[in-house]
Amino acid sequence: MTPPLRVTVSSTPPGIEPSEHGSANKAKLVLVRHGETEWSLSGRHTSVTDLPLTAEGEREATAIRDAFQGRPFGLVLSSPRRRAIHTAELAGYGDQVQVDENLAEFDYGAYEGLTTPDIIVQRGLSWNLWRNGVPAGATPGESAADVQQRAKRVIARALETMWRGEDVVAFAHGHFLRAMAAAWLGLRPVDAQAFSLSTATVSVLGFEHAQPVVVRWNTPPGGFQF
Repeated sequence: MTPPLRVTVSSTPPGIEPSEHGSANKAKLVLVRHGETEWSLSGRHTSVTDLPLTAEGEREATAIRDAFQGRPFGLVLSSPRRRAIHTAELAGYGDQVQVDENLAEFDYGAYEGLTTPDIIVQRGLSWNLWRNGVPAGATPGESAADVQQRAKRVIARALETMWRGEDVVAFAHGHFLRAMAAAWLGLRPVDAQAFSLSTATVSVLGFEHAQPVVVRWNTPPGGFQF
């Protein structure tokens, strides 16, 4: 079994004050990255392109259902993209899922559909999404700071349920969920680059001694336990 990853920070991010809500100290914010798609398999940046899961992606999502075993959540959220919604459905929460536009993936602008090597060739120099950002294309694109602001809005919504002592689960995307982890810990937007995340993995954010922590990160369904 993958051991829990525990990361603490010296100060509580604004709006996260569990010491005032004792029941929230035990509540969890569970993050699920959607299952495999053709573009995630090939490393192409996928935001607004609404791809379905592959057969392997559907198998991965079903494995999440087996790992969760119908665990109740006070709130089930999903990105508006069908790869995330379908993952939530196959995980057993299709009748509870609420779409939240804030959970959409990082808008890659002109880099939509490109791999990192493609982008480096196009730029003629190295590139890091979190530091260098993206140019506008068919969509405006976003900065890491833009994405973190959306992540904070999702966290604020989740906390309303967590204050009641109920767990929350969010089905979304790799880069966005990394931004959520950084926001939860009160880190800078660029620090999201430290949180590598694979498809169809489960991560858990929570509290330890009234401090926001990462309880588990990037855990495959087969190795996950609540």
